[in-house]
Amino acid sequence: MPVPAEYVQSLHPYELRILLALERLMRRYTWVPFEILKSATGFSESELTYRLGRLINMDMVRYEKTPYDGYALIFDGYDTLALHTLTKRGTIQALGTEIGVGKESEVYEAMGLGVVVLKFHRVGQRSFQAVRLKRGYMPDTGHCPWIFASSNSARREYEALTALHPAVSVPLPIDQNRHVVVMSFIPGASLARVTLTEPEPILDAILDNISEAYGLGIIHGDLSEFNVMVDQEGQCWLIDWPQWVETAHPNADEILARDIRNILQYFKRKYGIDYAFDEALARVVE
Repeated sequence: MPVPAEYVQSLHPYELRILLALERLMRRYTWVPFEILKSATGFSESELTYRLGRLINMDMVRYEKTPYDGYALIFDGYDTLALHTLTKRGTIQALGTEIGVGKESEVYEAMGLGVVVLKFHRVGQRSFQAVRLKRGYMPDTGHCPWIFASSNSARREYEALTALHPAVSVPLPIDQNRHVVVMSFIPGASLARVTLTEPEPILDAILDNISEAYGLGIIHGDLSEFNVMVDQEGQCWLIDWPQWVETAHPNADEILARDIRNILQYFKRKYGIDYAFDEALARVVE
């Protein structure tokens, strides 16, 4: 879960400066050497040692002594930087409870001008190499720590939501900083967790939204029953867009077909609806 609020509130300006320096320097170092960090912050050795000790105790920074004394920002520290920026902007005022968790994200309620949702992208360290290979927005070579992979993922999702809303039924994008996307609250539940009394109109609505996105040059890229929200009035939303691709992508046809098949197979499996793939594809691309 994100860093405790009391840690963020008690953070000294010097400690914030260290977190910012580590974020900047980790584009060059996996583990930032102590002397490099000392030079970047301008702190004395004793001051830097004390502040790093506090940050390590708050689980915002990690220390490694092999092959040299080095320090790295970890997710609680990155959360702190994002929350600090979003609070300064006036986007959020308070962080609420967790409302969802996925393979590469955590989702929380928060208070902004009203109830909003904060999605923390967390491209895991263990899955980072697989992510680099699978996703076009990741560099093929070079130093790209997983915290920055998470930031890239959030930026991609925010770009998609901005391009799609309101033509496509997606959450309203409100703000984005680092690995966090702020969006409107969706008053529904995952399609995978509900039993629809009238599934056909929802299937039609999903296909129509896929078609609207396609017309805007965007393919979801990871669509399934877990990435569709529905409410009691029969409204549906497509969520989780970091893996989107452009319709000009070399594998666009294959990716679009997979998205459509995932949805059709789910409705056939759960509701016995046999919707021909060719018919669905023609509906989407017409």
